[in-house]
Parts: sequence; C-alpha cells; structure tokens
Amino acid sequence: MFAQLTQHLPLTTFRRCVTRYWSAFKVKSFSCLDQFLCMAFAQLTFRESLRDIEACLHVESSKLYHLGIRSAAARNTLANANAVRDWRIYVDFAQSLIVFRSL
Repeated sequence: MFAQLTQHLPLTTFRRCVTRYWSAFKVKSFSCLDQFLCMAFAQLTFRESLRDIEACLHVESSKLYHLGIRSAAARNTLANANAVRDWRIYVDFAQSLIVFRSL
C-alpha cells in the first residue's frame, strides 16, 4: 500500500527542491529521497523513535525495494541525515503537494 501511495508523488518536484538547497552535495548512499521515504513510512506506521524506525525497516528489509527504499538505514544514518540536511526541502515539497492536491 505504501508503494501505491508513493508512486503518485511528483518526484521531479522533489528533485527540484533538493537541487534548490544543494542537499545532494557529497551524498554517497543515503539520498534525500531515501530519507523522505523512510520518514514517511515511519510517520504512516506510527513509529516513535529512530530506534523504532530502524527496527521496523530491518524487519521489512526484504520488502524495502518494493517500497521504493534502496536499503534499510541505520539509526545513526537517519539521525545524521535529519540533523545535516536542510529542512526547507521537505517544507517546499509539502507545499507543492498541497498546491498539487488543490488543483
């Protein structure tokens, strides 16, 4: 169900938001899209902590490819991504989804 939900996301708009804030700079493996998908999955499954997110993603590791997530992220990777990456990416993307939905 998560994959069906995410297939309707305008990924070109998301990539445009990432480019606007230079957030893909020096990123090797855990992309902004992977971060977004992990956090969206966590939100939709009512996860309460990074440890809880990590445990849930590792349990579902055989299905992550079908969810659109390339690999299960460690707690430290999620924490660093949340701390370092510009939060305005996700604000801009959410606002574009609101505008997209209201059309």
